Amino acid sequence: MMKVSYFIFLLVLLTTYTVIDAFDRGDIILQHNFDGPDEEAIWKKFLNPLIQLVTTDRGDQALRIERNLPNSPSASISIPLPALALCGYKIRIQANIKAANISIPPNSWNGIKIMLHTKELSGDNYPQQNLPRGTFDWRTADYIASIPRDTQQANLVLGLEAVTGTVWFDDVKVIVYSKLRPPPPSPPPGLPFKGHNLTRLRGAMIGTNLKEQDFRDFGSWNANHIRWQLMWNGFPHSPADNGDISAYEIWLESALKHLDSMLPVCRELGMHILIDLHTPPGGRNDEKECNLFKEKRFQDTFISLWEKIARRYKNESIIWGYDLVNEPVEGIVPDDVMDWQQLATVTIEHIRAIDSEHAIIIEAAPWGGPGALADFEPLPFSKIIYSFHMYEPGTFTHQSVYDDIPPVSYPGIIDGKMWNKDQLRVNMKRVLDWQHDYNVHIYVGEFSAIRWAPGDSAYAYLRDVIDIFEENNWDWAYHAFREWPGWSVEHIGDKNNTQYSPIPTDRQNLLMNWFTQNEH
Repeated sequence: MMKVSYFIFLLVLLTTYTVIDAFDRGDIILQHNFDGPDEEAIWKKFLNPLIQLVTTDRGDQALRIERNLPNSPSASISIPLPALALCGYKIRIQANIKAANISIPPNSWNGIKIMLHTKELSGDNYPQQNLPRGTFDWRTADYIASIPRDTQQANLVLGLEAVTGTVWFDDVKVIVYSKLRPPPPSPPPGLPFKGHNLTRLRGAMIGTNLKEQDFRDFGSWNANHIRWQLMWNGFPHSPADNGDISAYEIWLESALKHLDSMLPVCRELGMHILIDLHTPPGGRNDEKECNLFKEKRFQDTFISLWEKIARRYKNESIIWGYDLVNEPVEGIVPDDVMDWQQLATVTIEHIRAIDSEHAIIIEAAPWGGPGALADFEPLPFSKIIYSFHMYEPGTFTHQSVYDDIPPVSYPGIIDGKMWNKDQLRVNMKRVLDWQHDYNVHIYVGEFSAIRWAPGDSAYAYLRDVIDIFEENNWDWAYHAFREWPGWSVEHIGDKNNTQYSPIPTDRQNLLMNWFTQNEH
């Protein structure tokens, strides 16, 4: 494995970027085309038989990385970025890549690496663009990644991980994509708007096909809130991905009719509803980015559907609010399409022309996590509530959801860091600080831990995060009630047992104990 130390590489690559107090959109942070004597001088000290500068079939030079033996260490180079200067920015990472005979990766995150690795006080992150296996000619990798505000180190990793084959990199570039949000003004006085007069909303997101008895069962737990997901046959991918707006509108109307049919029982049970657009128009692309940020026609549909929902429910008191889009991911936004900040602003203007009272809930891009919210610039409206989803560390909460991995326990060492209640507080402190900066209300729209986490790890994690939510007076919704068995608190920890437990699990009792405090 070729691993270059941060400090040595920083000296060698000093001429490739300039650390300044503030960056503008389009500023080049790092750039390598591997051509000419200057590039050769930079790279020659770090080459070995598996990592070489070579002449390509196009006549220029590129960085070639090979990995021939399946059990050999990963072959990669780690290029440092000016992390402290970039905290709070989004960057655009680009490279031309060619590959030959890349083997099947053992996990979805393995393979060709053009990956940002950030080390933060709140944990490590590894955003990357997944690339195909096999053989392919020159193609462009191009994606957006965030540098969280508490980042201590940031590195761009190029190479091969857990696969064999050969990859060539050329024209590697890191560019500033968006600037820091401005410093917060003096927060407005008074209590922040919550959209309800209860001490707390405590409940869960629900499955898409629940019947009246399911709501009565959940009501018997004394829940006072449901996050009603408008989801079209799956997440993150769905039939919406094919871009058929007519089919999307037919599905949406059927989903709203189901909501309409359950409003009477929700009113009776005092369960306040948040309408969550889980599947936006256009769905998502292969990189799981919302096509909402790729084509204007999807944005037009998005605005009109929220006008429709606002007209439909503006006088419905059991509706708490509107969650405009679940876990937005922008990617690279074309010039003729609005980014999330702009689209949310325009959409809220249209909603407020119809419904001036219901709360509007905003999740930050990308993916609605704590770090995304901490970097988000609040919108210029009142009666807005800001939401984040808590699944960190994902190695624990999502273990063996997508790929089989060895069991991961909480509390414990996860991804090289001790994760316990104190670390969870550190992780969520950036949300708390942001909340205090702007005097807004926070809603935790999703949180969970997979039920087959070893021992009582899932219970311990849920106990600790809920304690922190309650300390901070945040409303919250567990993910999820009668949706997918992996997240179900009504199932025991055996992954292969898909039957409801005959007695409440410790996780179900945990939720029910908190729900005893609910008002309606």
